[in-house]
Amino acid sequence: MDSTSPGADEGTGTGAVPESHTSWKRLALFAAPAGVAVGAILLGMANGALAASFSISSQQFKISADEMSGEGFAQFGWIDATVRDEAVPVAVAGIREAEIHSLCQSVLTTEFPAVGNVSLMLTAGDAGSPVEASDLVIDMEQMDGNAEFESMEIGRDASTLDKGPDGFGSGQGHTDLFGMQSDTIHVEDLEQTAWGATAGMFRLNNLSLGVGLGDDECF
Repeated sequence: MDSTSPGADEGTGTGAVPESHTSWKRLALFAAPAGVAVGAILLGMANGALAASFSISSQQFKISADEMSGEGFAQFGWIDATVRDEAVPVAVAGIREAEIHSLCQSVLTTEFPAVGNVSLMLTAGDAGSPVEASDLVIDMEQMDGNAEFESMEIGRDASTLDKGPDGFGSGQGHTDLFGMQSDTIHVEDLEQTAWGATAGMFRLNNLSLGVGLGDDECF
């Protein structure tokens, strides 16, 4: 197993496919589109040529997990939009089949009228029964963790990705945009800040959900 950093991979300039096992000892994953690509995506959405799965809210949410393992991973830059047509750049991460141990998801609403901060927290996947998901797609702003990939491809055109979930905006991105994919992904000490998520199937074993005053978040 090789231990390397994202910066070291990007600086080679050779275009060579990394070795079959790639381990990044604190992964900070973010690859949003920029420049002309952003304009092309927004124009396509405005003209109805590109379909967004849903309009995101103006609130981010946080996701953490002790461990996440998946088969069929793809990641690329994308643009989400709010109901006010505000553009939000995201990194889309798609996984065909995923297992998540000790999942936490939280949403914080600050300065709620008359009561102050309000927190919503969901937990699942503990006591030896992980959360299970298929065609999991997360539109995120930031992802941190200790990650390992098998058969990694970095810098592939996002429109040609074929290892993640099927579908434009789920497993494939826009032509000319940066993409990356791998046969498998394994992340420990996962922390994500996200704008949206979808899944074909999402099984939450040992689900617990609560709402309370204050700023109780996953991290």
